[in-house]
Amino acid sequence: PDLHTPTNFLLLSLAVSDFSVGFVWVLLIFLIDGCWFLGAGLCVFNAVLGYVAASASIGTVVLISVDRYVAVCDPMHYQTKVTKNRAKISIVLCWVGSTLFHCLRLNYIIENPGEFDSCTGECAIYVHPVGRIMNVVLSFIIPVTIIVVLYVRVFMVASSLKVNRSELKAARALGVVVVVFLMCLTPFYLVSLTSGFGVKSLSSYIFVIGLFFFNSLLNPVIYVFLYPWFRKCVKCVFSLQILKSGSSEANIL
Repeated sequence: PDLHTPTNFLLLSLAVSDFSVGFVWVLLIFLIDGCWFLGAGLCVFNAVLGYVAASASIGTVVLISVDRYVAVCDPMHYQTKVTKNRAKISIVLCWVGSTLFHCLRLNYIIENPGEFDSCTGECAIYVHPVGRIMNVVLSFIIPVTIIVVLYVRVFMVASSLKVNRSELKAARALGVVVVVFLMCLTPFYLVSLTSGFGVKSLSSYIFVIGLFFFNSLLNPVIYVFLYPWFRKCVKCVFSLQILKSGSSEANIL
């Protein structure tokens, strides 16, 4: 119950999106030799899942930024403005919105899987140029602008006022998540915006998409180093202490 806070609900959403991206990355291993043997339907499903998980991850980082902004800049009203129910509703809307957007954007290929495959074993996902531009704008430019503006404001306030130490520590920790997030995702969206995935160098495309997915691996590592309670939870899970009676009441804070 101690961990049932709005911020931790947001971190859970981010963890789920990271796991989903990791699942997509595992399936992409089947494309290493240039062939996809899992069928056109699963090819499309994998692509849609990757897009949805990535957008949900970005949306969750925006929600985390809003959460930290209110906590640092308006701490007196944090408990009333940021509640568990509002956090849950925001997370659901984030995932539903991401799913609807990408299902509409990829509607044609969803209804006609494999149509753009030029040969057996290919996994070609065609996205209309307008759809690519909308994805860059809605999934990168607008969210990044919001994130940067909010975090600049947070650290300006933190530098000029006496802020609660725990809130400042949380803001710094999540600031690291945001910086790593931007470093990993920016190259991919820059390539997408400038060339519409028409990358002349295959190695360059592999690098930016690999960096994009690598962010999902880094997030849990960041949590381990910056959140002591997260380390205790991981230890509890891997040592199977979570299976013991009364484990839900263990003090990990």
